[in-house]
Amino acid sequence: MLSDRTLAYARHVTTALLGVDALYRADSGDEDGLAVLNMDTAGEFAAETFGSWQAARERFTELRLEAGGLPEPDRRVYYDQLAQSTLAFVEWRQHGLPFEAQLTGFLHVPAEAAAAAELDLLQSQIRALLDRAGYPGDLRAQCAAWEARHRVPAEDVPSVLRDLLHQAWDRTEERLIRIPAPRSDGMRVSPVSGVAFNARCDYLERQIEINTDPILTRPGLRHLAVHEGYPGHYVQFKLRETWYREGTAPADVLLSVVNTASSSVFEGIADSGMEVVGWLDTGDDRVQALLNRYRAGIGTGAAWRLHALGWTADAVRDWLHSVSLTGGEGWVDNRMAFIAAPSRAALIWSYWWGEPVVTAAWRAVPTDRRGDFTRYLYGRMHSNTTVGMFPC
Repeated sequence: MLSDRTLAYARHVTTALLGVDALYRADSGDEDGLAVLNMDTAGEFAAETFGSWQAARERFTELRLEAGGLPEPDRRVYYDQLAQSTLAFVEWRQHGLPFEAQLTGFLHVPAEAAAAAELDLLQSQIRALLDRAGYPGDLRAQCAAWEARHRVPAEDVPSVLRDLLHQAWDRTEERLIRIPAPRSDGMRVSPVSGVAFNARCDYLERQIEINTDPILTRPGLRHLAVHEGYPGHYVQFKLRETWYREGTAPADVLLSVVNTASSSVFEGIADSGMEVVGWLDTGDDRVQALLNRYRAGIGTGAAWRLHALGWTADAVRDWLHSVSLTGGEGWVDNRMAFIAAPSRAALIWSYWWGEPVVTAAWRAVPTDRRGDFTRYLYGRMHSNTTVGMFPC
């Protein structure tokens, strides 16, 4: 349980974040904003009014100082990092910020792309699984054959994903936590095209938008059912909303804020879901998990080349196409659109960092403490540092 002092502090953080979000929307015209989801549908929290970026800077400097006096060690760390992230974002809007400083300032991750040695290791692991399954040829040929075998035609994607979401709901309740809602509250499926994402959880509309431009496989759709649905983003939002209404979660859980200290863990909770609910039970699921990790890595490589090394977009596209093993042109197209947006480019690193830190924290918790850890993980906001601060 969090202290009254921390719960009160979180209310101030919430209104201040909403204020920065409002200032950013007015300043940039970005309709998605900084707070891309606000579950305060009743309007309990009014955004602070900042007349300038300097005013926002002064407010978050105050909040950073106040964070040092909070009773809980993990909350002192998290809110300090949140304030640092927001101050870096303010600096970016005021004066500009080099891409390397965006990574360290927004996300608190090293300013570097995924290492070539790590990507080579992932390729070797994928190849070992495909060799064992009897796929011939080099790795690209093996991946093409594996993808063709498991491909789901675009017209069948909604029905297949709906079935997998149903299974994911059951596994989440059996293996992790009871979802505090009827199944009818769960996510619907809406196919989309020409967008800058693979899939997106629109929680307020209870809708998963699934991009049918990339080549999609059944193992890939199983991952997306977990990531966007259960125990991923839907469960994250449902538990946050429910526990806040019960008075046990801090107010800032009502917001999903990008370019901040929580970004990596937000994606990491969703990406670690396959392990958490025990769905990595076939060789094909393990191939997909490694492909997801590899894709996250080459995504950072593409963004680094575009924004840090100054490559042209055409050159980056050619590189990404040369190293991508699956997904086809549709996947390359949406990754390029994702990393081309200046306000979103750094976020590609959250997929690379999130799953390893959350999975490591999950594995470190004794089995008999995982119920408490689930409450800790889902019931407050976390950075890459604080997710591992649960007292085992």
